[in-house]
Amino acid sequence: MNPTEHGEHACRLLGETVTKRCVLPRALMQASMPTAPPVISSAAQSSGVTAVEPTVQYRIIHGYRRAFVDVGSGPVLLLIHGIGDSSSVWRDLIPDLARDYRVIAPDLLGHGRSAKPRADYAVAAYANGMRDLLSVLDVERATVVGHSLGGGVAMQFAYQYPERCERIVLVCTGGVCREVNVLLRIAAAMEPSLVLSLLAIPGAKLLGQNIARLLQRYDTAIGCDAQELLRVFETLPDVEARHAFFRTLRGVIDFDGQVITMLDRCYLGRGLPTLIVWGARDVIIPLEHGKIANAALPGSRLEVFENSGHFPHRREHGRFLALLREFVSSTVPASYDVEQWRSLLRAGEPYATNSPPSHRISKAPSSRPGRGRD
Repeated sequence: MNPTEHGEHACRLLGETVTKRCVLPRALMQASMPTAPPVISSAAQSSGVTAVEPTVQYRIIHGYRRAFVDVGSGPVLLLIHGIGDSSSVWRDLIPDLARDYRVIAPDLLGHGRSAKPRADYAVAAYANGMRDLLSVLDVERATVVGHSLGGGVAMQFAYQYPERCERIVLVCTGGVCREVNVLLRIAAAMEPSLVLSLLAIPGAKLLGQNIARLLQRYDTAIGCDAQELLRVFETLPDVEARHAFFRTLRGVIDFDGQVITMLDRCYLGRGLPTLIVWGARDVIIPLEHGKIANAALPGSRLEVFENSGHFPHRREHGRFLALLREFVSSTVPASYDVEQWRSLLRAGEPYATNSPPSHRISKAPSSRPGRGRD
């Protein structure tokens, strides 16, 4: 029985079908799919250190197949990838981190090896999905690390479930201000069927590879991430995956740019250890967003990787790994106090008062960096 059939069978046990998104009893939610035996990573072999290459596991949650890596033991690190990507983006980090931490790296719904239904791909829905996955795995609290879209999901998770978030690490995160690469804005505004037909043109993949090599040869900023962007594109193997990609994209970006912002609620992050990592050469989401987030998030720390673009955790994974370890070991997990949370909400800070004046959220709709998170 393949993973999709497994999910449909689990729902039928309740007299439901997968299309009704039934909520499964805990025992059924925890039903696992077969996984391959672990292997030793090539990186570990070359270094002479024994580390287990993570294998993908599956659970059926609300009738949908969820793929994830779950390896190691100790304090929990939840690693959330960006749009169109998968848990494989963390593969150079997981074996090392798993020596001291329990590392959970999911494929978000609509991504990687997870199911790709016609469903809710909003940032808030992804945050709910992270809560449900952690619950199924009997995890109460975690340090949440998010890249790009995953950073927006991480911030939303911290907002919706502060009692479950110990620390947060934002890597070139989305959801700060409107500005984003023009190609994503155009793609979000176009009819998905048109974009899909263009991608299906014979030779499109080869053309993309040649352009990537040219951009790299001339050391352009986007060339810094060209291979990573091609890798993401190649993880969208079929129409179903690409439709899920566009549904996700349209939930966070339109022709005017990013449509959500964390700035109006950053004051609620007081007491939450926060690390912000950005590549100085990022042309997808500019470094200026990292500086604004750093100013708006109380007590946050910004680290800039001068030689990286939108994927600093990939391009300079050794430095990122050391930084992440140092951050976790040198900070105390946040403690959730419901009365303090209520006091912050009642006092309110409706503007990002610590950010530069030109970037503060105004009451005038035209000058807002984006919609607030619901």
